[in-house]
Amino acid sequence: MDKTFKIGKRLVGEGQPVFIVAEMSGNHNQSYEKAVEIVKAAAAAGADAVKLQTYTPDTITLNSDKEWFLVGGENNPDNWKKKTLYQLYKEDYMPWDWQPKLKKLANDLGMELFSTPFDQTAVDFLEKMDVPCYKVASYEATDFLLLRKIAKTGKPVIMSVGYAPEEEVRFALKTLRDNGAKDIAILHCVTGYSDNPVLEEMNLRTIKDISEKFEVVGGFSDNNAGTEIPVMAALSGAAIIEKHLIISRKDGGPDPRFSVEPAEMKKMIEEIRRAEKALGKIHYGTANQTEEYNKRFRRSLFVSKDIKKGETFTAENIRSVRPAFGLETKYFDEIVGKKATKDIEFGTPLSWEMVDKNS
Repeated sequence: MDKTFKIGKRLVGEGQPVFIVAEMSGNHNQSYEKAVEIVKAAAAAGADAVKLQTYTPDTITLNSDKEWFLVGGENNPDNWKKKTLYQLYKEDYMPWDWQPKLKKLANDLGMELFSTPFDQTAVDFLEKMDVPCYKVASYEATDFLLLRKIAKTGKPVIMSVGYAPEEEVRFALKTLRDNGAKDIAILHCVTGYSDNPVLEEMNLRTIKDISEKFEVVGGFSDNNAGTEIPVMAALSGAAIIEKHLIISRKDGGPDPRFSVEPAEMKKMIEEIRRAEKALGKIHYGTANQTEEYNKRFRRSLFVSKDIKKGETFTAENIRSVRPAFGLETKYFDEIVGKKATKDIEFGTPLSWEMVDKNS
């Protein structure tokens, strides 16, 4: 099965360069100028795409202070706690009228721009923007209504599955495929939102398993600090990597502790591109002139004692030694017992003209 598809003009998937997505999330801090700065920083760092989030507090949750809508959790930042979901999303959402302008900017800078819709009205809006694909967040990977709406656009879908066990991944995939989605990527996603990620919790082998088990393009969405893990993910077979980008962690906002600054993003991308060069392509045999020359240091059959014409070849007068100028060692048993067609000096590479095949 062909595990590649196009996002805009870019072919994504197996055998292609890693498709690197700079996630803006709420790092714009509701400043259009800051959002523009992030798009420009993503381009300067070498990202292939910028991803936004399309919601309003009213499209993503209810304006309620009942206990179900209050934010807690030990690992959540203090400025989140004791707030309602509605209050948080009101502080962090991106005004929708910015998004077409940011898309034009990203396209002008040679990047794709797409978004994560969080309800069906957001999909309608993004269709009018003509985004090249859709992203499904880990939290929405079980939202049947949203998955069905996205799938019916017929555009490529990139879905994170940070919380989903295998049966939920299968449900999401079936929903997408049953409703028209053909080009699908699934991103392994560790959703600890940690500024000190634990390597043992990354489980990057999951990336290859996703690709093979579900017959999709596999990738990695990183919601943790640092650049080391995305590079490891690239080496583990991720065809798409998503990483949060912020101009400065001092800017605050919802995501600074697990976002990277422009210089870090640039370094991460450079390291991924360098890793890609080492991964190369599937190749057997020599790779350059040096290796071709060094093949001579393999073993072959040489005359190890002076041999007279008519003398029989034995295990004592021919040997497998370095270098590789004689016959291949696989002919040893065929040659032993045959007679020499000529006098042969010690240290001569054996060739077929020296062997009487009829003897």
